[in-house]
Amino acid sequence: MKRLWTPAWIARHVAMVVLVTGFLGLGWWQVSRAAAGNAISWGYAVEWPIFAGFVVFVWWREVRHTLRGPAAPADAPGEASTAAGTRPADAPEAATRPVVRRPVRVARVAAAADGGEDGDLAAYNHYLQWLNDNPGAKPGDYPG
Repeated sequence: MKRLWTPAWIARHVAMVVLVTGFLGLGWWQVSRAAAGNAISWGYAVEWPIFAGFVVFVWWREVRHTLRGPAAPADAPGEASTAAGTRPADAPEAATRPVVRRPVRVARVAAAADGGEDGDLAAYNHYLQWLNDNPGAKPGDYPG
């Protein structure tokens, strides 16, 4: 239970209480507006408690996740891994869950040029450069 009393978790607990209280207060305010004759407020009167319930759901899920503890370590490099879909009888259930890992960044390497430039590509690039240099010109005005 000490894990739930760190500064970060205290801030989460306070945020949950503030949000739930605020959402339920807004729901009650919408009920009073709806009773005064504002028909659209009935929808909001239902919506705000749903938001409060969602906050409680997310908070409870995070509490359970924190209390469950860290994931089991992966197999040591020297140990043989079991076949996919099978596990030893004494292995815990958590060991079969997939592990989420950080994405790997791959450096992009420029493709090596053949050395010779394609004549059609050079002509097209020259045409594009001419169009850029002459913004008012029409494509039919191109001298090349």
